[in-house]
Order: sequence, then C-alpha cells, then structure tokens
Amino acid sequence: MSGIRDTRRSVIMGDITEQRVDAVVNAANGSLLGGGGVDGAIHRRGGAAILEECRALRASRYCGGLPTGQAVATTAGLLPARWVIHTVGPVHSAAEDRSALLASCFTEALRVADGLGAESVAFPAISTGVYRWPLEEAAGIAAEAILGARTRVSEVRLVLFDDRALAAFRRAFGTA
Repeated sequence: MSGIRDTRRSVIMGDITEQRVDAVVNAANGSLLGGGGVDGAIHRRGGAAILEECRALRASRYCGGLPTGQAVATTAGLLPARWVIHTVGPVHSAAEDRSALLASCFTEALRVADGLGAESVAFPAISTGVYRWPLEEAAGIAAEAILGARTRVSEVRLVLFDDRALAAFRRAFGTA
C-alpha cells in the first residue's frame, strides 16, 4: 500500500449526499439508525436500503451499537456512491483527550474503504456539529490522520458544509 500523499486530495464546500464517489463517510451515531446532521441527511437521501443494512448490523455484529472510532460499510442506497462507511465520532470533552478516537474515525474509514476496493472517498467534518468539536482542532486531527494513513484510496475529498468549516479544513490540509 502506498501512503495517502500519493492520492489526490480536495477540500470543497458541498453536500456530501451529492458526491459521486465510491464511498461516502457518514458521521453516524452509535445506534446506526439515523439521526440529525450528516447522519440524517445520508439516511433520508439514501433511502430505506441503508437503514435496512444498519438494522441487520445491529442485529448481528453491533448489538450494542457501533463503538466510537470504528467504521463499518453498508450500501449507499439511492446516493450517487456505491457504499456508505459509517463511523462514530467522539463528543468533544475539555476534561478528556479524545483526539485519538477522532483520528481513528478517519483511519478506520480508509481501512474499510481499502477492504471494499474503493478508489474515492468523501468525508464530512466528523464530530464538529452536535458533538461540539472545535473546527480548527478537528480539521488538524483529520489532516494528520488522513495524510499519515496508508491506503490504496486514490482520491480523498473533504466535503464541508459552510465557509468557516471550509476555511479551517483548507488551512489544515495546506490548500488555503
């Protein structure tokens, strides 16, 4: 496997549910059954097939839910991608360093993508919404994890939801 430095990287503003890539990463909640933010948007746009596979995962391998920092794939349903890679980001804490769990979301998603044979992956800003991770810090963790990952994925796309997130991730990835 080659390092991510051999891959194309882009940091864009957009709707992650509209990305034409092999795999879209879902900032999921542990239940895998949908929620708000990116998770809700992916489940709504992707349709019932995603929820059906998530329910099957809950009934078998993840009875207690998907642990924070891990990743698992399902179909992408009606999305213009082949797969959704679900990962559960940590809730930010000023009292406890959870940065390794956030980094794991990115590296585990890439590991799952490699297992699927995915060549292109789109990531959201994991844990920066209701999980309250400060944007600059989350962007730095994401950049370090992705740039240091060993993967066969040839294109990594960070898809951000507003100007502030876009600027933070562009700075972190050196594309500002």
